[in-house]
Amino acid sequence: QVQLVESGGGLVQAGGSLRLSCVASGSIFSINALAWYRQAPGKQRELVATIRISGSTSYADSVKGRFTISRDNAKNTVYLQMNSLKPEDTAVYYCNTVLTLGRTWGQGTQVTVSS
Repeated sequence: QVQLVESGGGLVQAGGSLRLSCVASGSIFSINALAWYRQAPGKQRELVATIRISGSTSYADSVKGRFTISRDNAKNTVYLQMNSLKPEDTAVYYCNTVLTLGRTWGQGTQVTVSS
């Protein structure tokens, strides 16, 4: 099972930007769909963005127009560029496959947006 490790989180003021990275221990070329998820305290984990081998993407309505997901198969890495950050974006962000049955979750990376 390929392992995914998130990084790039931190503290940022509202309106600022961050780029998250997710590095795989093996090739992600054969994984059809990768995704970023997030979980805020007291809330359920939610799907933020997805990207397929074709390059097609989808986004949660709450981040559409502000976040961009991309993947670099040569570097076995998926990215999440986050612009115009809002306090409600504060959460632990995780990357994983779209189909998560039987998979584990990494440590995630904390994103905190101050007002």
